[in-house]
Amino acid sequence: MLQDRSSKRAPWRAEVRATLALAWPLILTNVAQALIHATDVILLGWAGSRTLAAGTLGVNVYNAFLIFGMGLMTAASPMLARELGRRRHSVRDVRRTVRQAMWAAFAIAIPVWVILWNSGAILVAIGQEPALAAGAQSFVRAMQWGLLPYLFFLVLRSFIAALERPIWSFVVGLAAVAFNAVANYGLIFGHFGLPKLGLQGAGIGSACANTLMFAGLAAVILLHPRFRRYRLFGRFWRSDWERFREIWRLGLPIAVTLGLEITIFNAAVFLMGLIGADSIAAHAIAIQIASLTFMVPMGLAQAVTVRVGLAYGRSDRDGVTVAGWTAFALGVGFMSLTALAMLAIPGQLVALFLNASDPASVRVIPLAVSFLFVAAIFQVVDGAQVVAAGMLRGLHDTKVPMAYAAFGYWVIGLAVAVGLAFGLGWGGIGIWTGLATGLASVALLMVTRWIRRERLGLVT
Repeated sequence: MLQDRSSKRAPWRAEVRATLALAWPLILTNVAQALIHATDVILLGWAGSRTLAAGTLGVNVYNAFLIFGMGLMTAASPMLARELGRRRHSVRDVRRTVRQAMWAAFAIAIPVWVILWNSGAILVAIGQEPALAAGAQSFVRAMQWGLLPYLFFLVLRSFIAALERPIWSFVVGLAAVAFNAVANYGLIFGHFGLPKLGLQGAGIGSACANTLMFAGLAAVILLHPRFRRYRLFGRFWRSDWERFREIWRLGLPIAVTLGLEITIFNAAVFLMGLIGADSIAAHAIAIQIASLTFMVPMGLAQAVTVRVGLAYGRSDRDGVTVAGWTAFALGVGFMSLTALAMLAIPGQLVALFLNASDPASVRVIPLAVSFLFVAAIFQVVDGAQVVAAGMLRGLHDTKVPMAYAAFGYWVIGLAVAVGLAFGLGWGGIGIWTGLATGLASVALLMVTRWIRRERLGLVT
């Protein structure tokens, strides 16, 4: 009896080890990228609450398009995993997928650059204060040039993750964090002999950090024996239109799903702008803290896409089940712990982002603390929905989850946020409650679909 139980547990233990081995460098890479933005928020907060508010508006416009591009690039991960699951030593098809994903990155970057260049006019058109919009535009116009290098970095990260060697993306990301902190500090405040450029300096520093991430990972792939054999950059101009279309066919629903999620948070920022600059600044702090913790389930989601994709490529039903539920338990468990931390020490967390001696901070701090209490509540459902989405992506299931995101975020979440914030007068707390409600509904729908995957024909 004991031997039977041990044999049943063995696949789960092995999957926990495999998932964590793959996930932790991805998590730390995500944390590194989040720290780049967190550094911007902290430094802009030191420059003043209005500078922080303008920077927050700019970051949210930029992130809406960045996340969309990230979703499109995410298609490379399940495609590479499925191919390597079928043929472990495949080279030619892996190279083609990477190449066409980078082509797709270039195709999406061009129209996005045009839109971001006019971000100030967009912000004014949706009712934001003209002075804040002008500051946001100077920030975005500098930062936008780091978009394409970062998308290229994501494709290369998917490649090394599919080979289950993601540590190099973390090493490169860590170097970029250090570079960003030094460069932005110098460019925002005029230290180290650099010009004092304020918001524009923050944008320049972040764009350079993203370029460094791509250049660093590309160098690793060109020099490392494990990766060099794929010759990823050889004959880069050669087309493969069928695979290019497959990137878009699989990636576009992922991009829309992530876009729906990030834009509902962007909408929350703009709704905060209707309440006041203090609410925007408080929201920026609370969302930055929540975003840092979110990097863990996001990394687990990226890992489970690979793990499920490998099992899916082998036609291993049990492997699909074990891989999916293992990552789900790890993600939800971690977010439960971070929720407790937000409830226990909200004041200390907020203090990291503001200068308490600044008179303007006196109004922002209590608002940010109150927002964190609601953020703690939705930590768990946020972790559940992102990992469940990663599980479904491993099965190449992206279109229905896109519809779930549209319904959960923009029908349920937005309606609750507007109703509570302005109808019942809850203000910023109402907006955060709406966000939590939307996340919970999407999580429920995603998990239900995963449970019914065999009946729906997602696994054969």
